[in-house]
Amino acid sequence: MSRTSKAYIAGIYEHPTRKAVDQTIPQLHAEVAIGALADAGLTIEDVDGYFCGGDAPGLGGISMAEYMGLNLKYTDSTETGGSSYVIHVGHAVNAIAMGKCSVALITLAGRPRAEGVATLGARDYGSTLPELGFESPYGPVVTNQYGM
Repeated sequence: MSRTSKAYIAGIYEHPTRKAVDQTIPQLHAEVAIGALADAGLTIEDVDGYFCGGDAPGLGGISMAEYMGLNLKYTDSTETGGSSYVIHVGHAVNAIAMGKCSVALITLAGRPRAEGVATLGARDYGSTLPELGFESPYGPVVTNQYGM
């Protein structure tokens, strides 16, 4: 990216629902996409780059792009845990600067309250995690796992 190249966050949207018992995760992704694009004065047809973490259902960003009917030149579903979406901002800036896309959409959606995920405890991903032997002796919870 040259010093003259620029990318801007043009639209944002926070979904008003806090306990989405009657909505699916793909539906929430689509609704936050439409809200952010409306805030930016854009539509789904303007989007040619899409960024979404691997925590989205199905094949992550690929499944979400298909669900929303996006016609893409570029997609990225980098998964780095809680920092994925921050990293996606940097990846979107680079993709725009390199001409891989001109309008990048980043979505994040989940249903932790509707799914009954404990806010203090950590999710149980089973006993096959490579890092389990290093983390479980310390009683992992959301706050200390996020810090790691």
